[in-house]
Amino acid sequence: MQLAIEQAKQVRDDVPVGALVVKNGEIISTGFNTKEHDNDITSHSEIIALRKASQILGNWRLDGCDIYVTLEPCPMCAWAILQSRIKNIYFGSYDNNYGGFSVAHLDKLSESKPNIYGGICEQDCDNLINEFFKNLRK
Repeated sequence: MQLAIEQAKQVRDDVPVGALVVKNGEIISTGFNTKEHDNDITSHSEIIALRKASQILGNWRLDGCDIYVTLEPCPMCAWAILQSRIKNIYFGSYDNNYGGFSVAHLDKLSESKPNIYGGICEQDCDNLINEFFKNLRK
């Protein structure tokens, strides 16, 4: 999760969220939010990391891969993760408004049944997001 946090710290002008896809203990791809920079609603850290991993592995099916994300995936990203057949999902902060798993429960609608672990390094991840919104309000 620390490497996902490092990805989140690279974000400029957007909610600091970082993600990585891992297979057999090796980082396959990374991503961080670039929605504002790219002017693209789909430029979430998870989507970017999934796209890169699919290109590197030559397959949209990411069987045997895990994803680490600093913030619980939104419904768009959660569904993409479920469709990619990721094995384990690890996230830091819970998203009490738009969480794809804790609020929308998309995992209940999918035939894919990954293991989902939330609250990993939660305080560190919360601090990144809270600091971003604190500075935004100034």
